Amino acid sequence: MCRKVLDITHDVKSFHFEADSHRTFRFDPGQFITLQLEIDGVAFTRCYTISSPPTRPHLISITVKRVPGGPVSNWLHDHVVPGARITAQAPLGGFTLANPSAPKYLFLSAGSGITPLMSMMRTMYDLGSDADVVFVHSARTPADIIFRRELEAMAAVMPNIRVVHVCEDDYPSERWMGLRGRLSAPILQALAPDLDERQTYTCGPAGYMASIRSILGDVGYDMSGYHEESFSFESLPVSSVPAPVDGGGAPPLPDAPEGDHTPAPDEETGAPTTYSVEFVRSGRTVTCAADGTLLDAAYAAGLRPPASCTQGMCGTCKTTMLSGEVDMQHNGGIRPREIAQNKILICCSKPLDDVRIDA
Repeated sequence: MCRKVLDITHDVKSFHFEADSHRTFRFDPGQFITLQLEIDGVAFTRCYTISSPPTRPHLISITVKRVPGGPVSNWLHDHVVPGARITAQAPLGGFTLANPSAPKYLFLSAGSGITPLMSMMRTMYDLGSDADVVFVHSARTPADIIFRRELEAMAAVMPNIRVVHVCEDDYPSERWMGLRGRLSAPILQALAPDLDERQTYTCGPAGYMASIRSILGDVGYDMSGYHEESFSFESLPVSSVPAPVDGGGAPPLPDAPEGDHTPAPDEETGAPTTYSVEFVRSGRTVTCAADGTLLDAAYAAGLRPPASCTQGMCGTCKTTMLSGEVDMQHNGGIRPREIAQNKILICCSKPLDDVRIDA
């Protein structure tokens, strides 16, 4: 149930929820939850990173920017008030702080990509962490800086935290006196001259993160210390194929392991190898190419199984594999014990054999 709604900027709100029976929430800073909503008779699922810290377990918060034309972000802004009830799946995601913690961090965010890093920062603050943190956030104007006052307050009382905002332009009511433009290698090296000693966490639009990777590559940063997260889907209905929205980007899928199991085309005909996929509860059997996912095959056949992120992150498409074998390259949306119980995510599973699933 929604406990309170806070205006963070002119187009960003934080929604704070409590669980039924006053249970507490358990999650790692940086993880996300998946909302399951019905808007005007249409079912939607949407992943939102948690902006609150696990050190405050009685409430869980998401911070949402209103997206023009976005059905879910606009519905949340316009209709969710204290007392409203929302259904959500348990927190998931592998974009979290390393354990044990590192001595030095560099947090880089742009726009609403600040939310998972804010959960991490609030956790460090609550625990009195002595880790050295440089937090650099990029925004269009000073009015678009999310959590501006709170971050500045943290930095004011914790000498090991340094917060820097970078704006592209002024706001009509405020001339920006800080760093201007976009983040560059010289600016980054000036803000964090000990960059090589820091673990880097970044979240933001696809173009921003591509720029960050390019900058770090140019300065010779060891990318084994680099971690990124981003979501690219604005409130997708369960009944439609996901499509990216401007200013987003999903984390890339991991490279296939050496000697992957994708079968070669048929030697006689040269045609791609295909397998049958039986959706048992739906009573349908479809054909799936060896290089396609089970979800792609379902969509091509007119089926509409629940799915959201299509990147193996949110867990919405999780189901039980009754027989067969798949190559599943996920991004944290399923736990090892679930895999041991023959659970799979159909959005990132490619068939290695004829497959039967409980869907």
